[in-house]
Amino acid sequence: MLNQGNSASDPPRPRRKRRIWRWLFIWLPLLFVVISVLQVLCLRWLEPATTAFMLERRIEALTHHETDFSLHYHWRYLNEISPWLPMSMLASEDQKFFDHDGFDVQAIDKAIVSNSKGRHIRGASTISQQVAKNLFLWGGRSYLRKGLEAWYTVLIETLWTKRRIIEVYVNIAEFGDGVYGAEAASQAFFHKPSSRLTLAESARMAAVLPSPRTYSVKAPGPFVQRHAAWIQRQVQQLGG
Repeated sequence: MLNQGNSASDPPRPRRKRRIWRWLFIWLPLLFVVISVLQVLCLRWLEPATTAFMLERRIEALTHHETDFSLHYHWRYLNEISPWLPMSMLASEDQKFFDHDGFDVQAIDKAIVSNSKGRHIRGASTISQQVAKNLFLWGGRSYLRKGLEAWYTVLIETLWTKRRIIEVYVNIAEFGDGVYGAEAASQAFFHKPSSRLTLAESARMAAVLPSPRTYSVKAPGPFVQRHAAWIQRQVQQLGG
C-alpha cells in the first residue's frame, strides 16, 4: 500500500514550527510597524473619517441597545476654528506642548509619586498622547495600550507638525456623549459655528475634557465653572 503520510517534499514539523514562530516574532511586528507608520503619515494630510474612540462608542451604543444615540462629528481646519479654543485646550491640558517631544517627563514623575502615596490618580498625558489614544487605540488602562500609545505618540511627534497635532486634537476630542470636535460641540452647545466661539465658551468646553460624559458644557456645575475661570486666567497669562 502507498504511504499516506507526509511526502518526501514536505518539510518536517520542527521546521514548520520554526517558520511559524519566525513569522510571529519577526514579520508580524515588522508588518505592524509599516502599517502604523503609513497610518500616521497619511493622516498628516487627510481628515480622519472616524477615530477608534468613536467606533468604540458606536459599538457600545449598539451592544447596550441605545436607540436614541447619535454621533456628531464635523471636521474643520484650524483656521476655521476660533483660536480661543485651541488656546484654552493647551492652557488646560498641556502648557508645555511646544517644549516637549510628546511626553511631559516632569508630569509623569509627579503622577508616579502621587499615586505611590495613595493619593488620587493623576494623569500625565500630553495632547500628543491623547491624540494617539483617541485616534488609534481604545479606552481603559493596560500596559499593552500604554505601550502602543507611546509608539503612536512618537510617530505623531516625528511625522506631524505641532500645528497638525493641535488641529487633529480640537477636531476629535469628545466634548459630550457622542459629540466630537470643535464644530459639532459649538453647534450642539452654543448653536453657532466654531469660528465664533468666545474665550469664555472655549474655556468652558476645555473644562469638561477630563470627563466629558460626567461634566456638561451646556449646564456647567461648580467644578466646570471654577475650572473654566482658571483656564481663562491661564490663557491671558500665557499671552492670549
